[in-house]
Amino acid sequence: MDLNKKKILITGGAGFIGSNLVMTIQEKYPEAEIFVIDNFSSGHFQNLSGFKGDIVAANILDIDLEKDFLDLDIIFHQAAITDTIISRDEERKVIYENIESFRRILDYALSHNTHLVYASSSGVYGNSPAPMKVGEGELPLNAYSFSKLIIDNIARKYFNLFGEKKLVGLRYFIVYGPNEKYKVTETKGSLIWKFYSEMKKGKRPMLFDGGKQKRDFVYVKDVVNSNLLALDAKRNGIFNIGTGKAIIFNEVINILNKFIGTNLEPEYQINSFKDSYQYYTEADIVSTKKYLNWEPEYTLEQGIRDYLKS
Repeated sequence: MDLNKKKILITGGAGFIGSNLVMTIQEKYPEAEIFVIDNFSSGHFQNLSGFKGDIVAANILDIDLEKDFLDLDIIFHQAAITDTIISRDEERKVIYENIESFRRILDYALSHNTHLVYASSSGVYGNSPAPMKVGEGELPLNAYSFSKLIIDNIARKYFNLFGEKKLVGLRYFIVYGPNEKYKVTETKGSLIWKFYSEMKKGKRPMLFDGGKQKRDFVYVKDVVNSNLLALDAKRNGIFNIGTGKAIIFNEVINILNKFIGTNLEPEYQINSFKDSYQYYTEADIVSTKKYLNWEPEYTLEQGIRDYLKS
């Protein structure tokens, strides 16, 4: 879809993935009118250096969408509280704000005949067997992932109601790439960022249980492309966004050593978060290829090489 002259809202647009989406659209479609909503609780203004659009610096639940945004053509809903290791009171906040913010965005999109592409998460699968397929083994291990599953459940009731407009959920696997460094703390970045942050300082990376866990790592540029392609999806639905290939953590360390120019051996420790920890994630992307015409352009090694140049 040509986004020039379209009115586009990106929620969470100052965050890691949201800012990459904002700046890509601005570069590729200079005549697009772009709006951002972000409360800057985890997003950072430096992620939007050079942004030429408008920003509403607020929580979605605290603003009047009808008043602030007239006749939007497209919404990319990236905003969410993504914390996973939290207190019981914080769990309530995560569940409430994530679900009700989505509900408000959904209601607006439906009533204004607006395309809506939103971020879901591979966390909905918990430790179900891989490769993970939409509609199967959806057993989240934490409040954040639970909120994303409920959002997907809500969206499923609306797919047919959107008619020719798009309602597409994208279940991101482990996303990494530029703009992670501006997260509030290093612990909130991807595993790639955490390992890199330790290793560039000469510190040995810490891994659980021998480093044999496997994750599906997907580069943020591929994730941005999936959002854009979702606007031309052959049907509304929920789709996995991953490479379809899980990488063992020890191999991730080998790749980072190669590009950083180090030879650091991991330190292994016992995992104290076993009840909420995903050991093996891998996306089934058969339907993603079929209905979104999307597949990743970057292998993990290619993605890390590009990331470290940024």
